[in-house]
Amino acid sequence: MTTREVKRSLSIAGHRTSVSLEPQFWETLKEIAAHDGVSVASLVGQIDLGREAGGGSLSGAIRVFILNRLRSRLAQRP
Repeated sequence: MTTREVKRSLSIAGHRTSVSLEPQFWETLKEIAAHDGVSVASLVGQIDLGREAGGGSLSGAIRVFILNRLRSRLAQRP
């Protein structure tokens, strides 16, 4: 199953940027932001701050963040 990426504009760290993600990643990102009590833009800003300089695209960093969040939750289960 292939799903087209959806491009959205966000304001992070005082500047506008566009991010392209598959709809499933956008939905999961919104769920994580709601769970954490922050906006999607704020969460993306945190992800952006945490990525290494020259470490790839922001879209890729968001996907890895979501994957790591899932792995963390799975590791907590008995």
